[in-house]
Amino acid sequence: QVQLVESGGGLVQAGGSLRLSCSASGRAFSRSVMGWFRQAPGKEREFVAAIRWSGDSTYADSVKGRFTISRDNAKNTVYLQMNSLKPEDTAVYYCAAKRINIASANSNDYDYWGQGTQVTVSS
Repeated sequence: QVQLVESGGGLVQAGGSLRLSCSASGRAFSRSVMGWFRQAPGKEREFVAAIRWSGDSTYADSVKGRFTISRDNAKNTVYLQMNSLKPEDTAVYYCAAKRINIASANSNDYDYWGQGTQVTVSS
């Protein structure tokens, strides 16, 4: 079982930066694929980024070059550094964990979810 708690959301102007953190408790964090997803009002949840235990990462095209996912296995924490933020990045951001060590952009493949943290980017 893995429990996930996100933090770091907030209000920022377009062009600004935020860093989200996801603290995990429970067993086998270091062997889990960790992902970030987001959901804007009236839209479906969408993939943002994922990282394997080895550090290999993958990104949605919409955030590539602006967002960076990283993890610190010693601290059981995964991060999402978000730069050059745009109003369309406004959403609730969710951290997720996947037991099988294959990165996936499909939310249905993830086993554990955090409660989410709101990110609002003003124009």
